[in-house]
Amino acid sequence: MILLSTDELNFIPQRIVSLVPSQTELLYTLGLESETVGITKFCIHPKKWFSSKTRVGGTKSIKKEIIDQLQPQLIIANKEENVQEQIEALAEQYPVWVSDVNNLSDALQMITDIGRLTGKENESNDLRTNIETEFAALNSPSTAPQHNHATAYLIWRKPYMTIGGDTFINDMLEKCGFRNIFIHEKRYPQITTAQLKAIGCQLLLLSSEPYPFKQKHIDELQEQLPDTRIILVDGEMFSWYGSRLLQAPAYFKKLKEQCLSFNL
Repeated sequence: MILLSTDELNFIPQRIVSLVPSQTELLYTLGLESETVGITKFCIHPKKWFSSKTRVGGTKSIKKEIIDQLQPQLIIANKEENVQEQIEALAEQYPVWVSDVNNLSDALQMITDIGRLTGKENESNDLRTNIETEFAALNSPSTAPQHNHATAYLIWRKPYMTIGGDTFINDMLEKCGFRNIFIHEKRYPQITTAQLKAIGCQLLLLSSEPYPFKQKHIDELQEQLPDTRIILVDGEMFSWYGSRLLQAPAYFKKLKEQCLSFNL
């Protein structure tokens, strides 16, 4: 198996397969329309790519026979979102680059690396600078009122699952000023409403993905957690670590303002 480092590809790839939704959107932002030939069924942004590009399966159910038909010169994957054995099998035959993104700093480096791999260094550097500027403004003391609500973020139902302190979502929560009450946990632990109540959860955020929480789930949880404020949030803003990061600070600012108005 050969997995690429950023400096090992000695040509600019003309046929790229992306196995990660947020990195697919990044390729679009960098202007790699003709070069990107394959995406997953979860790569919903941009919409025109979702309807026109060849789909190579899911992030964890890759269809190698379709990738073989595409004959990519570069496959872009991610350590968490893709299955190691599937990526290793692809790497026996194709150049594969794997990102490992656990915080904003990692995401910015990933953007730089993909720009270098695809011959879009100027575009990726400009994007990185703009993202850094937006997050700096979000965290400026003069523009960023703080709160200290005891917060939990749910990503799944049956069983309920939350996020630990070693995840990208946790880093976004911190950038937004939220205090994750499960920061001591690793990755994505299962929890119960009894735990949320016992730990004194003041604010419960229900993500739109990967589980699509709706108002009916707020109503269901509110019966069990009458003293907790529960709201729906855009999961893409918290978990997509590509070019969508440019939109995240403005969303976080509005969310912070909303939560500061709560009498918790």
